[in-house]
Amino acid sequence: MKKPSYLLELTPEEARTLGHAIVDKLLEYQSQLPELPVVRMDTPERLRAALWEPLPRQPSDPFAVVERIRKQILCSTNHEIHPRFFAFIPGPSNFVGALADFLRAGYNFFAGSWLEGSGPAMTEMVTLDWIRQLAGYPPTAGGVFLSGGSLANLSAIVAARDNLLVSEQYPKAMVYGSDQTHSSIARAMRILGFQKHQFRRIASDDAFRLPPEALRAALKEDRAAGLIPFCLMANAGTTNTGAIDALDALADICAEERIWLHADGAYGATALFSTKGRELLRGIERADSFSLDPHKWLFQPFDCALLMVRERRTLRHAFHVREDEAEYLQDARGGEEAVNLWDYSPELTRPFRALKVWMSLQVFGAEAFAAASNERLNLQNWQNDGFAKRPCGRSRLLRKWQW
Repeated sequence: MKKPSYLLELTPEEARTLGHAIVDKLLEYQSQLPELPVVRMDTPERLRAALWEPLPRQPSDPFAVVERIRKQILCSTNHEIHPRFFAFIPGPSNFVGALADFLRAGYNFFAGSWLEGSGPAMTEMVTLDWIRQLAGYPPTAGGVFLSGGSLANLSAIVAARDNLLVSEQYPKAMVYGSDQTHSSIARAMRILGFQKHQFRRIASDDAFRLPPEALRAALKEDRAAGLIPFCLMANAGTTNTGAIDALDALADICAEERIWLHADGAYGATALFSTKGRELLRGIERADSFSLDPHKWLFQPFDCALLMVRERRTLRHAFHVREDEAEYLQDARGGEEAVNLWDYSPELTRPFRALKVWMSLQVFGAEAFAAASNERLNLQNWQNDGFAKRPCGRSRLLRKWQW
């Protein structure tokens, strides 16, 4: 009997052949990388001519579609896993992480609730606990995987706000950071309804770090003006120079002033995997939260970031929605031991991002990532202040860690 045209399926043989063909093309691509140009960027006119078309109404041969992707779409992109790609911050991906994403998409895991994905939930918690231990956080700590550092930093501000302020204080609430603070902080403040003046940007020193005494003076000045400091966004590796703020000294001030210390480690915190990196990041264990992007130094495919907090309950306090506000979630909540990760972040529908990190660490082992991290630190010549006054760089290593 003829298969109905509305079924969105391939036969098992068609699916197997197509899957093998795609893996073969990926392997061919990676083997050819050294000979390819690092950057390929076509003109808008040429891309429009190749791709702008009416909505396809009838099916096409899937192999022809894959070939079209290769020739007309992937021909106009940077090769960020190229051994001579030295731009930007993200590191090269690794093939095991890519295969993990293939599995994730093929199974279509939902990693929001225990009912729909208890295995993914436990795997995410285990992977986060490995990071927790590397950071020196207490057993009460926990976190959540997110799309990138921007959402992680936004979530940290929400956690700080909802755990330290009441709504009547929001108009006078203040967040602090240096002039090297990532642009995601300003965007997060805008999304959360804060005004531009509620983020106080403090001039950095000659090493591009936030001067603790300048922070102390700003806090004193703002309190005298009737404002309410509640959060400091410190840097654990800035995007511009890789500079690391004096986290220990800043932690002292935050403890005295009773404000939330967040360490934006989207770029640098993955150095926690190496002994040298942990030394450079000393003081991060005292932060109330930190962000980390595995799609940078842990060599994972986009997208993959995480937020870690010293007290896991603070995330639930910030993001949990009561049953009477979402009746449709009641049956999925489960018992006391069930962990619903949608209660710990802005995302209700969330993919199983932790799988690629877990699988990569299982296949290669943490020592391989520590060695890769050390190699990058050596190439970039980091000092105790990061590699301040040196331009951003990236390692040409990690091809050998991909297999």
